[in-house]
Amino acid sequence: MRIAIIPARGGSKRIPRKNIRNFCGRPMLAWSVDAARASALFDHIIVSTDDPEIADVARRWHAEVPFMRPDELSADHVGTTAVISHATSWALEEGWHLSAVCCIYATAPFVRPEDLKHGLDALAAGDWDFALSVTEFRSSIFRSFRQLPEGGLEMFFPEHFHKRTQDLPTALHDAAQFYWGRPEAWIGHRPIFGGSSVPLVIPHWRVQDIDSEEDWRRAELLKQIIEATGPPPDSRA
Repeated sequence: MRIAIIPARGGSKRIPRKNIRNFCGRPMLAWSVDAARASALFDHIIVSTDDPEIADVARRWHAEVPFMRPDELSADHVGTTAVISHATSWALEEGWHLSAVCCIYATAPFVRPEDLKHGLDALAAGDWDFALSVTEFRSSIFRSFRQLPEGGLEMFFPEHFHKRTQDLPTALHDAAQFYWGRPEAWIGHRPIFGGSSVPLVIPHWRVQDIDSEEDWRRAELLKQIIEATGPPPDSRA
């Protein structure tokens, strides 16, 4: 059995109620639920929330809310792993025979059913704990610098100043869309960003953090453009 777990607490501070705020015509979390349903990969799609209004919206979009998340797992500094571990443990206690558990973020309107399928294939292709969505940094982190307190600049990696960008290693970061994991990896709180995780690279034009009003507006504009025109020329779909 495979299940999807969508964490969606009610206490978002930077964008209040962002998990159910209207995004391009539907509640934000509905995009994740719809992608999970369209993939046909899951026996159950569960929303883990502490908020009754979010629970009602999730059910209206055909997700399950079989429990309310405990308060101690709904604080600002509780990590994703703890929340998915709790939901995975609940499912096992219910007698569900789990083979894989996929965390899909509630604020992932660009996640696609085919990405979820490719992630599952990647997880099954080796002895991996996790398979997760990642993307390349748009600029090389090895040419990055910071502003000093007195106002000047300092490179983080000055040894790479004379190297061409194409000669530097490719750096990846979390695309913040989904994480496939084996049940024992979630319950054991194993590290997601480690040697037992396999990355699935998402093109960066389909990746957008949504942590501010500016992020939200940019994401809506990008979503509308993609829906209207399709992927950019010569890009990976």
